[in-house]
Amino acid sequence: MILKIQHFVIFITLLGFVSCKQEKQTLRKIEGKQIPIDSTISKSQAIEDFVAPYRNRINEVLDSTLTYAPKTISKEDGEFNTTAGNLMADIVLKEANPIFKARTGKEIDFVLLNHGGIRSIISEGNVSARNAFEIMPFENTIKVASIKGNYVNDMVEFLIRSGRAHPISGMQIVLDKNRKLKKALVNGAPIDPNRIYYVATSDYLITGGDHMGFFKNNTSVTETDYLIRNAMIDYFKKVDTLAPEVDDRFYMEN
Repeated sequence: MILKIQHFVIFITLLGFVSCKQEKQTLRKIEGKQIPIDSTISKSQAIEDFVAPYRNRINEVLDSTLTYAPKTISKEDGEFNTTAGNLMADIVLKEANPIFKARTGKEIDFVLLNHGGIRSIISEGNVSARNAFEIMPFENTIKVASIKGNYVNDMVEFLIRSGRAHPISGMQIVLDKNRKLKKALVNGAPIDPNRIYYVATSDYLITGGDHMGFFKNNTSVTETDYLIRNAMIDYFKKVDTLAPEVDDRFYMEN
């Protein structure tokens, strides 16, 4: 009787091992389906109710008036420099320089940004943080490159050839009647080919974006950890009125 019970236990145990053995799984087919996310999808009232307080708060912050523009500020209102470009470049110089100086003990010499990075106008009237997001929708940060003067001369030649009003600040370029370079100054002085200049720009341009390969010739790069957009918002909070002008930072003599 005991032997029969032992045989039965062994049989049940072996049966359990066999039944628990997993077969090897093999992927036979992958299927996918595109689900359009558009107006045909009905809203979930529960989700709408949950999101509403956050949406309302964000809109309140974005639309609060920070400053005022007495006229439209655009990147298309000048041939060699524009009101929008001048405003953005001047803001980067003013707001980023204290950070750079605190970290390095040096001063930013000038700023070079790109015309294509300005994505909207500032219309006449109240100016808010939303305007900064419209002008600069990208997460670009300000970086400062150490560039030898001979490569700064390459920058000047690029700006002349480009035919676009790339934003600059701290630099002046003057062309003669034949569109040839007459003079190029940084902070009012001729460019010294052997001197190191500290040029503030965006993280996109510093890697050679928008055909600005001369930035790759830097001797060092300092990250400010400061978004261009945030610099704009900070500046807007400090001033009552935005009144940039098309000026003589880059022009052709009559």
